[in-house]
Amino acid sequence: MEQSVTAIFDTYAAASQAVERVRREGVADRDVSIMSNDTSVERSQYGDYRHDADSEAGTGAGTGATMGAVAGGAAGLMAGMGLLAIPGLGPVVAAGWLAATLVGAGAGGAAGGLVGALVGSGMSEDEAHGYAEGLRRGGTVVTVRVRDGGNAARIRQVLNEGSYDINERSQTWRGEGWAGRST
Repeated sequence: MEQSVTAIFDTYAAASQAVERVRREGVADRDVSIMSNDTSVERSQYGDYRHDADSEAGTGAGTGATMGAVAGGAAGLMAGMGLLAIPGLGPVVAAGWLAATLVGAGAGGAAGGLVGALVGSGMSEDEAHGYAEGLRRGGTVVTVRVRDGGNAARIRQVLNEGSYDINERSQTWRGEGWAGRST
């Protein structure tokens, strides 16, 4: 049974360390996605998490590039570089299977696409909105597909190291006036 495990980090560096820990647990790169709105890091670092052209992400990026070319080129070029423009979230650097899902579905056009992709991976809608808001506020989201259901608890434990509790942070944001839904 396939499950998804997601965590959010304040910095790309912390997320990158989590990805390395997940890799050491034997998770294949094709099962790891990373999305960041952290504009303080060098974008070339994100290339580490893209897949080969023959992989799902490569296929999704190719689909995005074709769609973008038809729509004027900008979206496809950004998707090909691992950069998506998501209204309400801004520029998001993304790589991996979840990014391919967004690009392949043309979801780069709406913040709801990210929420939909997260919900489709098994997350509640409220929690997905929290992750989208965290991403909008400069966080980095890592989502791992776990193909062996028995390993999900271990991957969750590995990802939680250095991440923040999205439910607690969402409560703080609600106290600041966030309505609990991405705009």
